[in-house]
Amino acid sequence: MINSINLTNRDLLKQQEKRESNARSYPRRIPLAIKEAEGMYITDMDGRKYLDCLAGAGTLALGHNHPVVVEAMEKVIKDRLPLHTLDITTPVKENFVDELFASLPEELHDDAKIQFCGPTGGDAIEAALKLVKTATGRQSILTFQGGYHGSTHGTMAISGNLSPKQHVQGLIPDTHFLPYPYTYRCPFGRKGEDGHQLSSAYIEQLLDDPESGILPPAAVICETVQGEGGSIPAPIEWLQEIRRITKERGIPLIIDEVQTGIGRTGRMFSFEHAGIVPDVFVLSKAIGGSLPLSVVIYDQSIETWEPGAHIGTFRGNQMAMAAGAATLKYVKDNKLDKHAEAMGNYMLDSLKDIQSHVPELGDVRGRGLMIGVEVVDPAQPQSSNGSYPANSELASNIQQECFKRGLILEVGGRHGAVVRFLPPLIITENQVDEVITIFRQAVQASLRG
Repeated sequence: MINSINLTNRDLLKQQEKRESNARSYPRRIPLAIKEAEGMYITDMDGRKYLDCLAGAGTLALGHNHPVVVEAMEKVIKDRLPLHTLDITTPVKENFVDELFASLPEELHDDAKIQFCGPTGGDAIEAALKLVKTATGRQSILTFQGGYHGSTHGTMAISGNLSPKQHVQGLIPDTHFLPYPYTYRCPFGRKGEDGHQLSSAYIEQLLDDPESGILPPAAVICETVQGEGGSIPAPIEWLQEIRRITKERGIPLIIDEVQTGIGRTGRMFSFEHAGIVPDVFVLSKAIGGSLPLSVVIYDQSIETWEPGAHIGTFRGNQMAMAAGAATLKYVKDNKLDKHAEAMGNYMLDSLKDIQSHVPELGDVRGRGLMIGVEVVDPAQPQSSNGSYPANSELASNIQQECFKRGLILEVGGRHGAVVRFLPPLIITENQVDEVITIFRQAVQASLRG
């Protein structure tokens, strides 16, 4: 055991490297040990303060240690409430469901059912897959290139990222990948905005083709904004078409709202931008108010589960439900979804201003406070769709230069070449300016070499 007095970043990072699995990821790109955190800021063991635009990969909707979240947690302890209840109900749990259901679109509110899952979004996605397979009696799942749904055996199978799959055999069968509308790198090699029309037309034709080789699917699953895939927002018209296509054919549509949900994109749920209602959607991350929690919301018309069809010991996290209910209420009362939309647009405009002077920033995109900057090599030839090759080395350098200047960002997307901005929903205009100033300096420093 190490003495906690006068510890430095180096001390804790060295101990972490010695004892933790080689699978750890964030500390390799963000080499610090956190001493304390509040709002948009964290302080490391050496006393250095950082703006946090990672926010627990979107978990911290209200930032670190928001007073309403802390108060909700303290009340659970003070009132000697149970911390763990399996799926036995409590007033805390019913209040959480009340807050969540009050947030649902009107079309779903009266017909919604909820399943509490294990603590991660991955477990809730697994539950959603089991739900639709049980309801339809089918086995095929249609998913999308570039999508990310988790790192469990099942969710890895329906995610686009190839790297984690290379050494894991026997992933779930009958998973089929469809082209996601990616304007900057259109999978059909087209320039411009019409790639989404090709995607939806292709999907509709595939589903109606008796020689497609794909059995009628149990579900189509997608993200409205691909997060780990590079902050790629799906066009609104495409989402509407996917809903029409699946609805006309009786195919359940699952929307993965794990990262996009609870105001992140400028609406309480990201599918609301398109005015659609999925048959199933999955929530985690922000829904627990910074604590582990995940749920599946679905239309009761597909309720065919028997008791015990999906279980999990830690689906009764009472403190997470208290913190989550407080977060939901605060987001709604303070219209943080609208604030996220405004701050996201402001940040996008500021980043596009930098892009206009830096050809190495190939694309700036996003929805709400879920933004990506794709870093490219403009010295290389363009592809048929007009995009330049990804420049993962420069993206990594920009991230590290930001880190040196006190800004925490993540990289993702194809080849790790997308710098991602995922700040708490409480970010102010002044803080956006601070983020943009550091990012601009980091880009300039990286280009100087």
